Amino acid sequence: MRIVGGDFSGRRFNPPSGIPARPTTDVAKEGLFNTIQNMIAIEGIKTCDLFGGTGSISYELASRGAAELVLIERDQPSINFIKKTAKELGIEDKMQIIRGDVFKFMKQNKEQYNFIFAGPPYALANIDDLPLFVFEYNMLAPGGIFVLEHTPRNDYQQHPHFTKMKNYGTTIFTFFTQPVS
Repeated sequence: MRIVGGDFSGRRFNPPSGIPARPTTDVAKEGLFNTIQNMIAIEGIKTCDLFGGTGSISYELASRGAAELVLIERDQPSINFIKKTAKELGIEDKMQIIRGDVFKFMKQNKEQYNFIFAGPPYALANIDDLPLFVFEYNMLAPGGIFVLEHTPRNDYQQHPHFTKMKNYGTTIFTFFTQPVS
């Protein structure tokens, strides 16, 4: 895996085997960040990476200048890898790693973020709750973006905050936005 853009562009990292994550492919990640950068200025924003996995999305955000990176992950070996990689990149002071269940975090969270990314396991039974909870719990700052990675079997085009969808084969990114008041 590699960082596809920004200050750390081209840096490679190799997660240990056994981490229960499905990393976003480099091609899909490059497309995702091309779209994001046309929607929001990443420099200085506050982000939240639900289902952090290997930390790949947060490294990309840091590489492009995000100021605060909150990452939620429940698997300890994954967290150990993320901490190690954040230290190697020199971004550990920007990153807050929370070990726990994403849905419990969402219910207890009182912060707002400019950008939220969720790359849950594709077989997650309650994946459809993610966009509902992001808006119900007021997690997005005005003008903020939420991106949900999912398979073609899920369709969120009827969601009131749906903005666009990008298709990369079996990977779909659906974008939702919080209107500016």
